Amino acid sequence: MEVVTKYFADFSAGQLQQLQQLQAVYTEWNEKINVISRKDIDSLYEKHVLHSLSIAAVFDFQPGTQICDLGTGGGFPGIPLAIFFPEVQFHLTDSINKKLNVVREVAAAVGLKNITTQHTRTEEIKDRKFDFVVSRAVAPLKDLWRWSVPILKAKGQGKAATAFDEPIYGGLICLKGGDLTQEIHESGLHPLVWEIEQLFTEDFFKEKYVLAVKR
Repeated sequence: MEVVTKYFADFSAGQLQQLQQLQAVYTEWNEKINVISRKDIDSLYEKHVLHSLSIAAVFDFQPGTQICDLGTGGGFPGIPLAIFFPEVQFHLTDSINKKLNVVREVAAAVGLKNITTQHTRTEEIKDRKFDFVVSRAVAPLKDLWRWSVPILKAKGQGKAATAFDEPIYGGLICLKGGDLTQEIHESGLHPLVWEIEQLFTEDFFKEKYVLAVKR
């Protein structure tokens, strides 16, 4: 867990306890339902928790912000972000219910009260709107944006998130890796891009990025 506290020093005692519990809970559940690669479970804090928290290194979500984690899988980036931002509400969705079962068990085990889950495809969400959508390498950027637009609140209604250069009032935030030139071109979008290796020095984060598309 030191790889997380190396970069984030202002966790409360309760948050530190929640973070510490993740290893044991994920290890236990991963033996029943494989939601994390077997070879990655020992690198949980670097490859999953810290990677998820790269969003927190760029954005400061305000209390009361509503965020949908699209295709959360085993709970990333949603669960680490929910620990980091206890006054922000996270709605974690996935089309595979057994993965959400793990998410619910992990959230209950560490005492997270700001998470809800829904077994659904994002395009089937009809009754809710969010300030932001977050996602980790689920699909091409053009598809993520197409799925996000219908569930995002109108511009200006969301809580402001502060980036390094300017506030962002709602939109899509996603984690991606590799050469994104073609993917961004095909999307027709103009995302803001941050290199994670400028935030965290571990080799794992080379050619990994935080992208944000404003609402």
